[in-house]
Amino acid sequence: MDKKLHIVSLGCAKNLVNTEQMLAALLSAGYEYNDDPEEADIIIVNTCAFIEDAKQEAIDNILELAELKNTGALLGLVVTGCLSQRYGEELLREMPEVDAILGTGSYQDIVEVCDQLIADAEAGCMKKIVRMGDIDAELCEAPRVQTTPEYTAYLKIAEGCDNHCAYCVIPSIRGRLRSRSMDVIVDEARNLAANGVRELVVVAQDLTAYGTDLYGKRSLAELLNRLCEIEDVRWIRLHYLYPDEMDEELIDVIAKQPKILKYLDIPIQHVSDRILKAMNRRYTRTELEQLIKKLRRTIPKLVLRTTVIVGLPGETDDEFAELCSFMQRMKFQRAGVFKYSREEGTIAADMPDQIDEDVKIRRQDALVEIENRVIDKYNTAMFGHKIEVLVEGYDRTAGCYYSRSYGESPDIDGKIFFTSEKLRPQPGEFVTVCITDEIDGDLIGELVAD
Repeated sequence: MDKKLHIVSLGCAKNLVNTEQMLAALLSAGYEYNDDPEEADIIIVNTCAFIEDAKQEAIDNILELAELKNTGALLGLVVTGCLSQRYGEELLREMPEVDAILGTGSYQDIVEVCDQLIADAEAGCMKKIVRMGDIDAELCEAPRVQTTPEYTAYLKIAEGCDNHCAYCVIPSIRGRLRSRSMDVIVDEARNLAANGVRELVVVAQDLTAYGTDLYGKRSLAELLNRLCEIEDVRWIRLHYLYPDEMDEELIDVIAKQPKILKYLDIPIQHVSDRILKAMNRRYTRTELEQLIKKLRRTIPKLVLRTTVIVGLPGETDDEFAELCSFMQRMKFQRAGVFKYSREEGTIAADMPDQIDEDVKIRRQDALVEIENRVIDKYNTAMFGHKIEVLVEGYDRTAGCYYSRSYGESPDIDGKIFFTSEKLRPQPGEFVTVCITDEIDGDLIGELVAD
């Protein structure tokens, strides 16, 4: 029997790396990947369950794909990742369409589970399968199949998190912090570069904590220096850096290493000291302001991205206004604004003074509007500047190329569209573009011949 496979990967880049590892294992075991889910014998949905919107997206995808049991070739539907870990066998009870669930500690079981589903289908006796391994177990290094464009890859350096923010479920579904060996990470980065990767996006739930469990100290700066030694890597991008763990050594490395992009993603979440304490964040508004000013003083042309949460239980109008004022003054060039999602199992879920949904939505909309004005001013200030971009492709409908500079992270920020009269740059090439305009948050420009 053919073993045709289709995978849907939802959520963050860290989750995508797990998807790529499962794909590598299945291909090695003789499975054939099919882009068309209607032709697949086995479909895997690797889910996110961080907030309510992510859970709903996962459920919608599962239910839609389950219909292929009636209209397609589908024999087995496997759900992996955070939704499985968070809800376990409850997921099978509530969604009988699912045939197997694997928690975040059981990715390595994917081949065995898929083989069992196919064997059961051939025998005509399908049985539900549940695999929920230890989420705190030592990391299992596994090969991966890169699914991103050949010039860009995510490099996950750690799993889990020890921060235990009051609103966050990550430690309970991804486990404690477990850093990967520096040598293993560098070897993987070298292999990616040898296969054509020019942009490494270094990811973890908390980059700045890297090494504290493995080496007894913060080791991100040392790791970055070693990654910068890889000749074929052109750009190194960082997601995410926690404010209270950015020490002098790390800031110095970021400032001085030309391969490290001057684009930093630093989630601040809020600025009210009372709200920060309630969130279990380990810094104050004053410390945040000092850090931001220091970064901009030390790193010229720095692009800062952050995330903030509005509507934590008990957030007052004055505290929200304080956050708005801070965002206006600090002028983050990139920002994600999220409304608080009440997640069972978190400290914040049991806090008094839960805020009405309509209030959270109004606050989110107001802060998004503030941030949009900041981004518009930043984009306008870019007019006339010549910047290096990474070409991603050609849009035939628009009649122009699309690309990113150091200031745009893949799948998060906007694009830079540009025209080229004579040259025909290919995806993965670096060229220089002069910015001339902006449309709906995206920059527009023209290629400048070297």
